[in-house]
Amino acid sequence: MFWIGWIAVVGLVVPAWAQAQAGTPPPTPGTPFPWSSVALGLFALALGAGLGLLLARARRRTVSQRAEAILTEARGEAERVHRERILLTQHEVEELREREEERLRKKEAEFVQLDERLRQREERLGKKAQHLEAIEASIRQDEAEVVHLLETGQELLREEQTLLERLTGLTEEEAKEYLLKLVEADSERYFARKISEVERRTTQEAERRARRILANAVQRYALDYAEEATVTTVPLPNDEYKGRIIGRDGRNIRAFEALTGVEVLVDDTPEAVVLSSFHPVRREIGRVALEKLLEDGRIHPARIEETVRKAKDRVEEAIIEAGEKAAFEVGLDLPSDLIQLLGRLHFRTSYGQNQLQHALEVSFLARLLADEIGIDPKPAKRAGLLHDIGKAVDHDVEGPHALIGADLARRAGEPWPIVNAIASHHGQADPSTVTAVLIQAADTLSAARPGARQETYERYCQRLQELEKIAVAYPLVKEAYAIQAGREVRVIVRPEKTTDDMAAKLAYDIARRIEEQVQYPGEIKVTVVRQAQFVDTAR
Repeated sequence: MFWIGWIAVVGLVVPAWAQAQAGTPPPTPGTPFPWSSVALGLFALALGAGLGLLLARARRRTVSQRAEAILTEARGEAERVHRERILLTQHEVEELREREEERLRKKEAEFVQLDERLRQREERLGKKAQHLEAIEASIRQDEAEVVHLLETGQELLREEQTLLERLTGLTEEEAKEYLLKLVEADSERYFARKISEVERRTTQEAERRARRILANAVQRYALDYAEEATVTTVPLPNDEYKGRIIGRDGRNIRAFEALTGVEVLVDDTPEAVVLSSFHPVRREIGRVALEKLLEDGRIHPARIEETVRKAKDRVEEAIIEAGEKAAFEVGLDLPSDLIQLLGRLHFRTSYGQNQLQHALEVSFLARLLADEIGIDPKPAKRAGLLHDIGKAVDHDVEGPHALIGADLARRAGEPWPIVNAIASHHGQADPSTVTAVLIQAADTLSAARPGARQETYERYCQRLQELEKIAVAYPLVKEAYAIQAGREVRVIVRPEKTTDDMAAKLAYDIARRIEEQVQYPGEIKVTVVRQAQFVDTAR
């Protein structure tokens, strides 16, 4: 089609070009149309179209022939490649078949070997089974013999048992009981002797070390002690002041007692009145107020109220001053609330012993004991000073003063070892540190030293009775006596029912029970006496 278009263009352009070459002028208006030129153009157009079609057919025939040649060549190449692929694949298949056949031959050889091993194993197992059957038959035979021997032995034992019962006159149960008693008695004597030996060695070593440590600690501390009571005697300028203290219809003494909380005892004692109260701080406030009233001379309810208020302030200052002084003597820095509690102990006594002085003693002794055993003395002296602060508030709070003091120390921010030492110094809690044990020892040493405390007559008698009651509770004890102010228990046992080893064990048992059931300062020695007397008369 491309060539047809060019031929048409040539058919139109060539006539025009020929006309121009001939010099023919362009047509003018009114000139007749040149039909000959048009015919010539159409002829050229037809000729070009025909030539184009002929050329197109010839080109299409050529293209078709070339396409068929290319297709024939491609088919030949495809067949060649196909044949090569088939040959290559057949070669690979042959190689794969050879490899698999070789692998199968090896597997088959392995299976043959495995089958041979299995056959040999079956033969060995068969032999073992035969051997086991023989052993089993032998065991059954031996078992039958053992059963026969057991039956024979049991029969012999029954005969021997019957013979022994007939000879001894005891049944089997009676013989067992007799043997158990013999073994028990022998074991009791053996263990009593061992316990006595171990206890003696341990006690001797412990006493030696304790005496050395305590002696060094006590020698290094100079004891200072002053006995106090629960009453305070206030001297008077003369007996006329007794009436002024009582006042008209007793109004002065009633006002004084109501404001101070103490009891004023006005008796026949010349030139003296007695202030009585179990609360030491109140008793001190009453003493200060009464002395100030006696010094001023004006005694009436209004003056009493003013004087008591000033006395409370003075006592509060004295409490803080006493607490600060105690902390300074020990060398500790304490918070203000603990300072105040320490100061209140200055007006508190226990069995006549001043509690602040007792706290100082325990602090110094605990520090010295810590130095003796080689530990840090700072926690010991701090816990020793604070161990009884619960007594400062035990009038207002219920519970053991040790636990109350531990709670106060914990609230004040004291560390756990100090709190544990305070809580455990009377056994209400278990001591968890060496410091806590030292506080127990120092507290006992301060309270138990001669002259430190006074024990009431009723409590003294009750403690002696408890000691004697614990001792006589044992069946082997004939009599028991608490002697040396309860520091020793003398126990007399029945000699016909007791051996020396049993007496040693009895002393050990009584001492342990006293430790569990009786509260006491210091030590209590238990002495067991076993004495046999034989009396005869010659005639």
